Amino acid sequence: MSDLTAQFVDDRQRQRLLRRFGTGATGWLAGLPALVESLAEQWKLTVEGPAPHGRTSVVLHCRRLDGSPAIMKISPDAGLGVSEARVLRLWADTRRVPEVWAVDEERGALLLEAIGDGSTVAMTGTVPPMAEIGALIADLHAVPMSSRERMELNPLVSRVGFLFDMWERRRTEGPAADLVPASLLHHGHAWARALANGSDGDDAVPLHGDLHPGNVLDGGPERGLVAVDPRACLGDPAADGVDWVLWRSQSAEEARRRAAELAPAIGVAEKRLLEWCSAFAPLFAVAFADRGRGDTPEFRLMMEAASAGL
Repeated sequence: MSDLTAQFVDDRQRQRLLRRFGTGATGWLAGLPALVESLAEQWKLTVEGPAPHGRTSVVLHCRRLDGSPAIMKISPDAGLGVSEARVLRLWADTRRVPEVWAVDEERGALLLEAIGDGSTVAMTGTVPPMAEIGALIADLHAVPMSSRERMELNPLVSRVGFLFDMWERRRTEGPAADLVPASLLHHGHAWARALANGSDGDDAVPLHGDLHPGNVLDGGPERGLVAVDPRACLGDPAADGVDWVLWRSQSAEEARRRAAELAPAIGVAEKRLLEWCSAFAPLFAVAFADRGRGDTPEFRLMMEAASAGL
């Protein structure tokens, strides 16, 4: 990796991109400095440095000519950027997502409103009140959609399949192979698929699809919580609540308490939300194991939930 590319992408992010896009991302990374320079000139930006990265893009702090902060986001897959811009604009009136200021469809680049200092809920390490999370989720789900817009969103069952396939690969390639049986993922996948297949009717709502603490920012007292990096799909509203019931929960009692508070806030049955949490629990178990946290209360809770349910 050249020194110029290293300004924008560290080794960890490079590995994430290679894992997601394969060796084809190598050439893209080599051309990244020139791409950033060209986009900065096109959009009249001063690039200030890297922001926290996702798994599918490079994110940079920038400043516009008027001095306002902005975010440049670029992906090796141009289609992801175009899709994200379309979804963010769907939710624009809610002010629960960043405003899209510009899109370069050919190069898969977005210019987005910067939210606060860019700190995510995950960075703070503090679980927000379920009422605040519920308000965020409810606002996203309530946005009106035309028939055409509904048809443009993938069904939730497709998102479920992608996630379980991805985490099964991670399980087989890392420490989780010795700690999380494949049968748990197969059972969880079947359960989640059944839940998703039962939620594709008129009651289906636009889901964020990846609403974890690393994808939620603090927009301040006037804005509230703001969601970024959507992987939008159409389906059961309960699916967007899973991470908030499970994140940093150390006991089934704590998870059930959160579910009891969150479920009515997003208009779903508590039992349904807990079923989604149990179905996805093996994915969380794989993540804990791969991070060397296979001896923690959180890991044990995920294994219990995956085996016996919450």
